[in-house]
This record gives sequence, structure tokens and C-alpha cells, in this order.
Amino acid sequence: MIDDISLKILNILQKKARIPNVEVARQVGLAPSAVLERIRKLEKQGIIEGYEVRVNPKFFDRGLVAFLTVKTSDDANDAEIGKKLAHRPKVQEVHYVAGDDAFLVKVRGTNLEELDRLIREKIKSIDGVSSINTAIVFSTYKETSQIPIDETGEKT
Repeated sequence: MIDDISLKILNILQKKARIPNVEVARQVGLAPSAVLERIRKLEKQGIIEGYEVRVNPKFFDRGLVAFLTVKTSDDANDAEIGKKLAHRPKVQEVHYVAGDDAFLVKVRGTNLEELDRLIREKIKSIDGVSSINTAIVFSTYKETSQIPIDETGEKT
């Protein structure tokens, strides 16, 4: 179980991972050394998995976002297909979802031609992939990897 101070630290770090340790300490009312010790403990426990920099995809001409529903054949090895999808270039997320018994894959690219090549050459070519449906994103109103947590440790 995580106490309230560690939860506050997690919330602070999710909003700004590069915040100085001294500032985190000020916000939670602890000494900087105590905050650093807590952060290291959260990392060791696997609660903090890592730190990432979010870059603006449009700056790198990667403004096109699409979600692919990738269905597999009945005899396919879904775990193996999931791993192969995850290693394809321009694939950002791979989820195996219920309902359709398919993979939901988020890809990001430059233009429709690039997306077409990705689908035909890198995804459709995987043994066991039977069909792909594509949904192209027109507008994004929220995109985050933050996990909502409250002061009690419960997800909100």
C-alpha cells in the first residue's frame, strides 16, 4: 500500500517528470533526501516504470494518427502476432481486445501513402493476420499516458 505522500509525489511527477527534487519536497512537506528515497523506492517496486519525453509529433511530420483493428485467423498464434505488431515501425500501441478478438493498434505517420505501405508491407504480411480495418483520426482532444490516482491510492 502506498501512503498519501507517495501518492502526491506520483501525481507531481506524472504532471512534470523533470521537476526539481527540491520543488517536489516543498510541495509535499518533506526534505529533498526523503523525497529522493521515496522515488527510488517507487522505482524499485516497479510503481514508477520509467520517464519519457513527449515530443510534438507534428514537428517531426508525424501528425497522421490511425487506429487499426487487426483480426487474426483461428489457428494464429495471437501472442506471437502481438509481439510482431509491437516491433513494427511507427506502431505506438498494441492492445488485444475482447469483443472482436482482435488487436487494436495505434500508428502514427506522415501521410496516407505511408500508412498504406505500413499496412500492406509491415502488418498485412504477418502470418496469421486475416483482416485490417482502419480508422483515421481527424482530431485529438486528449492523449496522455498519465494514470489518474487520488490521495487514497485508488484509481479515479
